Amino acid sequence: MLTVERLDVAYGGSQVLWGVDLTVGPGEVLCLMGRNGVGKTTLLKAVMGLQPVRSGRVTFEGADITRWSSDRRARAGIGYVPQGREIFPHLSVHENLRVAQLGCGRTESMDDVLELFPALRRFLGRKGGVLSGGEQQMLAIGRALLMRPKLLILDEPTEGIQPSIILEIEEAIRRIKKEMGLAVLLVEQYLDFAERLADAYVIMAKGSVVAAGATRDLHADQVKQQAARVHRRRAGAPPPLARAQAQSPRSPRHHHRRHPRGHSRRALGVRAHGGGLVDPAP
Repeated sequence: MLTVERLDVAYGGSQVLWGVDLTVGPGEVLCLMGRNGVGKTTLLKAVMGLQPVRSGRVTFEGADITRWSSDRRARAGIGYVPQGREIFPHLSVHENLRVAQLGCGRTESMDDVLELFPALRRFLGRKGGVLSGGEQQMLAIGRALLMRPKLLILDEPTEGIQPSIILEIEEAIRRIKKEMGLAVLLVEQYLDFAERLADAYVIMAKGSVVAAGATRDLHADQVKQQAARVHRRRAGAPPPLARAQAQSPRSPRHHHRRHPRGHSRRALGVRAHGGGLVDPAP
């Protein structure tokens, strides 16, 4: 469905991506991983037409879209939820969703989005800017889905979100694949989250792809051998906490945290490492 071939991208004279190859098949969830600053978001922007490419090619459903504008790519069926969500903060939830409907003209119904994210139904009249981070993420994903895409691109959908809503978003992505049949290109920094959702993975380091394959073959030891080290939670710990929640402000000693499914678990003081990706101890 989506193919990226030998893609080079630069900001002025500084090259950021070097010969990147990537393929997302129909109905497939592919997880793009790597430390902060390796070029993941730049790659997504290049795929979406928000960042010019120096060389290489991007094809979607067999068409070369490398030089297409971003709005043409959206109309062709690529939905994009950027890092930071970028909803309209002064518009209501309903108005944010309505903008997507008017932009694509493909649907007059919001029912499927409100069924996928029932919390949004309670906030239809509320300004987007007063929603929590997790609620804004639901709104951003819902808005993209109203464009009726064939491929949904999500840039770190769990960033800065409380654990209970992470579970809701995880289940929503699973349903987007299973019930809607969409392909998903997902940037995520937590290995366990990728293992549960993704069919395939790509690991980037220093602007290049250093590993790729089926998620069932992905192991923590393999990841550590690459330039991107992915932070994996201890067995039995809750789903990934938001970066701001990953470190207790009080003490590195043992403490109790409430598991998002409602069970209290003991967690060893977890240190935050640049957004979830860590280098091995020397």
